[in-house]
Amino acid sequence: MTVRTVGLLTAGGIAPCLSSAVGGLIERYTQVAPEVRIVGYLDGYAGLLTGRSVEVTDEVRSQASRLHDFGGSPLGNSRVKLTNAADCERRGLVRAGEDPLRTAAAQLAADGVDVLHTIGGDDTNTTAADLAAHLAAEGHAMRVVGLPKTIDNDIVPILQSLGAWTAAEQGALFARNIIGEHSSNPRMLVVHEVMGRHSGWLTAETARRYRADLATRRFVPGIGNDPRRWDVHGVYVPELPLDLAGEGRRLRAVMDEIGCVNLFVAEGAGVADVVASMEASGHEVPRDPFGHVQLDLVNPGEYLASTFAEALGAEKAKVWKSGYFARAAAPNQEDLELIRRCTELAVTAALDGRSGVVGQDEERGDELRVVEFDRIAGGGAFDPGVDWFADLLSDIGQHPHNRSDSR
Repeated sequence: MTVRTVGLLTAGGIAPCLSSAVGGLIERYTQVAPEVRIVGYLDGYAGLLTGRSVEVTDEVRSQASRLHDFGGSPLGNSRVKLTNAADCERRGLVRAGEDPLRTAAAQLAADGVDVLHTIGGDDTNTTAADLAAHLAAEGHAMRVVGLPKTIDNDIVPILQSLGAWTAAEQGALFARNIIGEHSSNPRMLVVHEVMGRHSGWLTAETARRYRADLATRRFVPGIGNDPRRWDVHGVYVPELPLDLAGEGRRLRAVMDEIGCVNLFVAEGAGVADVVASMEASGHEVPRDPFGHVQLDLVNPGEYLASTFAEALGAEKAKVWKSGYFARAAAPNQEDLELIRRCTELAVTAALDGRSGVVGQDEERGDELRVVEFDRIAGGGAFDPGVDWFADLLSDIGQHPHNRSDSR
C-alpha cells in the first residue's frame, strides 16, 4: 500500500522524548519520503476525537531538528481511554451514545491516514492497535507504528523506553539540591519521591546516578560537611517488600549517628498499605479512567514519611517529588541516540508495511525491532536482584529482604 498521509500523536504523561521523537519522525520522512503528507493530532486522542490537527508544513520540516532541544510535546498530550465511553462523554470529547473508538477511526479515515505513529506507553500503543483493527474491519487499511514512551521504563517487553535515562539523570540533579535540606533542621528526614507506579527502575537508576555524582564531590572534614549526610540511606521500590519496623530501627541508628536520613521512594512503594488502610476505614480509593489508583490523591510518599518520622524520632520530615521536574526535560545524549535509532526504524517499518512498537525486544536478545502489538503490556517490573542494585543496597546498609518475592 502506498503511504500518502502519516498521522502523529503523543499521549499519556509527558517524557523527555516526545518533542525529539516528533522532530525525528518529521526529519526522517523528509529525508526518505518527502512526498508524504504529515498531520499532527493535537492533545493526543482528545484531538483525534474532536478533529483537531495541524499540517506539517515545509517550514516545519526545515526546522524540525530544533525540536530535539525541547521537553514536552509540540502537539500536546492527554490521558484518554477510547474504550471508556462514559469518561469521553463526560469530558465533551464525544456526544452521548457515541462509541469513541468508532469516532476516532472515522476521523482517521476522513483524513486519509495510511500510517499512524503513536508515541506513548502501553495504553497509547495498544489503543492504536485497536483503532487499526477497527479500521480494517471497516475496509480501511491503516498501519500503526508506535514508539515506547514512559519514564517508568515498564513497557513489556521493551528493554529501554524513550526518555527514561534522561528522567533518571534529571531526578539525580533534583536530589542534589533537595538533599541539601538535611541541614535545614535537626534530625531532618528527607524523602525524595520518584515516579514509578509498578516499577522501581526509575527510583533505583536515579539513586545510582545520584550516588555516582556524589562520589565525585570533595568534602571538608571537621565542620559538618560529612559525605554521610549527603548520601542515600534507603531506597524503596514496589518489587521488594518493605519492612517498616525493621527499616525504622535501622534508620533510627543512622539518625542518631549523623542527625539526618535521606530516602529515595518509588511512588508505588507502600501503595498497598495505604489502599488497605483507606478501604478498611470505609474511604473510597480515587482511580483514574484507566482504573489506576490516583497516587497524587492517595499520597503514599506522605504516608511513608509520617510513618518513618515517628519511628526515627525526626523533628521534621519533608517529601519532595521530582517527577514533574524530570519528565519535562529535554532528552540527554543517551536518549537522543536511542530516539534517532527508533524513529529511523519506525519510518522504515511504516513504508515497508509493518505495524507494532519499535523498541529493544528483551525476549529477542534486546534486538531493536518492531515488536508485535499483542506482546505489548504495561506494569513491567524492575529486577531488584540485578548486581548493581544489590551492590547499592549493600553499600547503604539496607537489606533486600525477600528476593524471591520480587516480580
